[in-house]
Amino acid sequence: MSGSGRRTLDPMSDLEIVRTDYLDPVAREIVAAAMADLSGRYGGNGDDTPVDPAEFDPPTGSFLVAWLDGEPVACGGWRTHHQDPGVAEIKRVFTLDSARRRGVGLAVLRAIEESARAAGRGRAILETGSRQPEAIALYERVGYQLIPNFGHYKDEPDVRSYGRDL
Repeated sequence: MSGSGRRTLDPMSDLEIVRTDYLDPVAREIVAAAMADLSGRYGGNGDDTPVDPAEFDPPTGSFLVAWLDGEPVACGGWRTHHQDPGVAEIKRVFTLDSARRRGVGLAVLRAIEESARAAGRGRAILETGSRQPEAIALYERVGYQLIPNFGHYKDEPDVRSYGRDL
């Protein structure tokens, strides 16, 4: 999705998903909340996967922030997978507690997929973990299937890698 897109979740709320620089202060704040959440689930820093913010710049990636009723509540993005330029690796999908169970995560995931597809990617892959059952449920509900583990945590027992054609 280029630019922004408004989506209505219910008659009382307004969701806007906007492409944002990964280093934008709002994006950094939500990413920090995501890292804190992961740290609480797994320990350590949350996620030590090497991330270069420039990987999320078009045309080789994109980073999105979701605003619900004027407040930033979620984020996520994609970067071109280093082993296959036709594949988008989804990263940093996270929704603040205040916006969970309202369809925000699904809307962000769909916007990430739309952005990757528009940039010519035909497949999306991602890593999550067994201590994130709500993420696993979302990914499986929309058609992601387990694939061989990859990336920074590929040899960790909790890692779960998923993929699906766009």
